[in-house]
Amino acid sequence: MRLDTHGTTTDTTADTTALDGIHVPLITPFDRAGNIAAEALEALAHETLDAGAAGIVALGTTGETATLEEAERDLVTEVCARVCRERGGLLTVGAGASGTRAAEASLARLARWPQVGAALVTVPSFVRPAAAGVLAHFTRLAEVSPVPLVVYHIPYRTGQPLDAAALRALGALPGVAGLKYAGGGVDQETVALLGDLPDGFAVLAGDDAYLSPMLALGAAGGILASAHLATERFVELAAAWRAGDVPRARSLGHALARLSAAAFAEPNPTVVKGVLHAQGRIPTPDVRLPLLPASPEAVAATLKELAEIQ
Repeated sequence: MRLDTHGTTTDTTADTTALDGIHVPLITPFDRAGNIAAEALEALAHETLDAGAAGIVALGTTGETATLEEAERDLVTEVCARVCRERGGLLTVGAGASGTRAAEASLARLARWPQVGAALVTVPSFVRPAAAGVLAHFTRLAEVSPVPLVVYHIPYRTGQPLDAAALRALGALPGVAGLKYAGGGVDQETVALLGDLPDGFAVLAGDDAYLSPMLALGAAGGILASAHLATERFVELAAAWRAGDVPRARSLGHALARLSAAAFAEPNPTVVKGVLHAQGRIPTPDVRLPLLPASPEAVAATLKELAEIQ
C-alpha cells in the first residue's frame, strides 16, 4: 500500500503503515574507503523495523544527503526500497529544493521506486519566500508529486519561520499528508497548530528531545535520529501516550530526552554514528566534510545515557 493524498493507504506494490508512529531517518554509513556501506545500511533498516518503527526515512539531513552524489542517493533509495518492499514499512524519501522547478524534478525521480510512500520536502531555504510563497511552492509540488508530501518545517535551518496558520494552510492542501515539525521547542504556535489540525494531516515531532511533549499535545509520532539508538523505547513512548499511561510516558520521555540531548551535543549525525560504530553496527563512524567525527567524550556520554534507560 501507499499513502494517498489524505494520509490513508491505497494498494500498490508494497505494504506501508499509516503516517504515524516512530520513523527513523537513517544515517548513511561509510566504509573505510569512504564509500557507502550498503550492507550496513540494509541491516540498520531491518533492525529499526524489527524494533517496531513504523517506517524509515532515506536521504534526510541525518543521511548527510548534501554530501552524496546522485548515484549514491540512488543507491541509498534502492536499498531502503528493497527493505520496505520485504517488510511492509513506510518508506519516506527526502526530496525537494529551494527552487520550485528543481524541487519538481527531484520529486519526479521518486516515481522510479514504487515502494516510496511519501516525500519529505523541506520548506524552501535561503530564498526565504513569504508564507504565501511557501504555500504556492507546496501547492505546485503537491500537484505534480508522484507521492504524498511531508512538509519539513525546520526554521533554524531554513531561516523561514511559519506560524500555526501558515502550517495549517499547508496541511489543508490535497497531496500534503503530514508535517515534520522541528521548530526548536514547544511554544504557543506549536500548541495552536496541534489544537486545530486539518483532517487527515499528521504532525510528526522532528526535534528529538521534545517528542514526549509533542505526543502529549497530539502529535502522531516522530521522525527522530536518536531512535537509531533505542528504537524500541521510542516506540514504547508513543504507545504509552496513546494508551494514556501517563506515569510511564513521563518517566520514559524524560530518559529519552536526556539521550537525545546527548546525541545532539555535537552536529547530527556525528554522535549517532559514533555510538552505532561503538556498538559494532556500522563499519566506521566516518562523516563527510564539512562535518567532523564526534568527540570520544560525546559518544561516551550518549552511551551512558543509553545504558541508563529503563
